[in-house]
Amino acid sequence: MMPVTDSVFLLGETREHPLHVGGLQVFRLPDGAGPDHVGELHRELLTHTDISPLFRRRPRGPMGTPGQWVWSDDHHLDLEYHVRLSALPTPGRVRELLELVSRLHGSLLDRHRPLWECHLIEGLEDNRYAVYTKAHHALLDGVSALRLLERSLSTDPADTGVRPPWSPRRSAVEPPKRTAPAPFARLASAASAVRDVVGLGPAVVKYVNQAFREQSATLPHETPKTVFNVPITGARRFAAQGWPLARIRAVGAAAGATVNDVVLAMCAGALREYLLELGALPDKPLVAAVPISLREGAAVGGNAVGLILCTLATDLDDPAARLTAIAESMRRGKAFYRGMSPLQITALSAIPFAPLALSLVPGAVRITPPAFNLLISNVPGPSAPLYWNGARMEGVYPVSVPYEGQALNITVTSYAGSLEFGLTGCRRSVPRLQRLLTFLEDSLATLEKELL
Repeated sequence: MMPVTDSVFLLGETREHPLHVGGLQVFRLPDGAGPDHVGELHRELLTHTDISPLFRRRPRGPMGTPGQWVWSDDHHLDLEYHVRLSALPTPGRVRELLELVSRLHGSLLDRHRPLWECHLIEGLEDNRYAVYTKAHHALLDGVSALRLLERSLSTDPADTGVRPPWSPRRSAVEPPKRTAPAPFARLASAASAVRDVVGLGPAVVKYVNQAFREQSATLPHETPKTVFNVPITGARRFAAQGWPLARIRAVGAAAGATVNDVVLAMCAGALREYLLELGALPDKPLVAAVPISLREGAAVGGNAVGLILCTLATDLDDPAARLTAIAESMRRGKAFYRGMSPLQITALSAIPFAPLALSLVPGAVRITPPAFNLLISNVPGPSAPLYWNGARMEGVYPVSVPYEGQALNITVTSYAGSLEFGLTGCRRSVPRLQRLLTFLEDSLATLEKELL
C-alpha cells in the first residue's frame, strides 16, 4: 500500500499540474575524454540492468481502496526508455541547456512505467555535459533524491566503479534485514500514535491562535495576491545559478542570522525588485512557505516534510530591516513546532495547503486568497566535490514543482562551498523568469554593502 502522503501527489496530478521533482547536474569531462565520451557513457549505463526496488515501482490506481494508490513492481523495465541521450543545439550555451530542461520538465511521466527518467545531455560548451533527472513526487521528495545522488557518486576522481542511482554499488557490509516488531514494540508504537493524535487538538488551537496573533503565520486573508497566485499551465521555464556559500555566511554572521535566513532575504529582495519592475508589488508583505525536513536517519524514498510560513517583509525598503524581520519570523515558526512529533507537524503543515486543494476546483484560484505566495526550499547537499567516473560535478540545481495558484517555486541546495538556486515557474504566468537571477545577485550585494 502506498502511504497517503505519497498517494496524494498522484491523485492531484493533471496535465496542467505535473507533480514530479527534478535535478540538473553539470559535469566537466575528465582529462583525455574523447568526442563520444557522453555517448559511451550512455551505452555503459544501459548495461546496469540490476534495478533497485525503488526504481521498479509502478503505480496502480485506487481500485478497492479509499482513493489510495498502491505500488506494484515492474519486472520488465525498459531501461532504454528511462535513460536517454540528448544533444544541445550549437553553440551549446547554458541558455540552450536551461531551455531544454524547461521543456523536459513540463512533460508528464508515463504512469504505465516506473515514474522516473534520466537524460544525458551532450554538447555543453566549455568541455562539459549535463544530466537531467526527474522522478514523481510520490516516489521521492527533494531531500531523498539528493541523498540518492550523493550516494551514487564518489569523492575520488580516480574511482571508475561508480554506478548509476538506479543500480547503486553494494556496501561491503549488508544492511540488517528488517524484522517484524515484537508485540511490546507494536504496543509502544500504537501508544505513541495515540498520543500524537490526542495532542493534535491543543496543537491546532495553538496554530490558530498564533495565526491570528502573528502575520508571519498567516491566515489566508492575510496573504496578498500576486502575479504568482494565478492558474497555471503545464509548460515550465527554468533558471539556475550558484553563489559562493562564504558570501551568504558572512552576511548571516554580521546580522546574527542563519544561512537560510539570508537565502530568504535574497529571495525577498529579488522578488520585491521583480514585482516593482512589473508594477505589481502589493502593499502587504509576501509570505513564503518554507519546508522543513522531518526525515530521520538515512532513509530514501517517500515524503517527510513540515512547513513554516515566513514573512518576506517585501513592504520594507531597507534590506537589513527585511533580513531582521525574516529571521524573527523563522525563529517564531521553529519555536512553534518545538516539542511536537513529526505526525503533529505534518498534520498542522497541511492546514496552509488546504487552499491548494480548493484550487483544483475550476475558477477557485481567481476568487480565493492564497495561504502563501510561493514555496522556498533549502535542501542541504554534499559538502565535498563529487565525481562520476572521473567527471567532476560542477553544479547541482534543483528543478521543482509549481502548483495551481503557486506559479513560482524557488529551491536551493548547497554543494562544495556553493549555494545552487533553481527557479521553476509556469512558462505563461511568470514572464522573464531569468531576471530574478540578476535581482538575486543585486539583493545579496546590497546586503553585503549594508552589513559588511
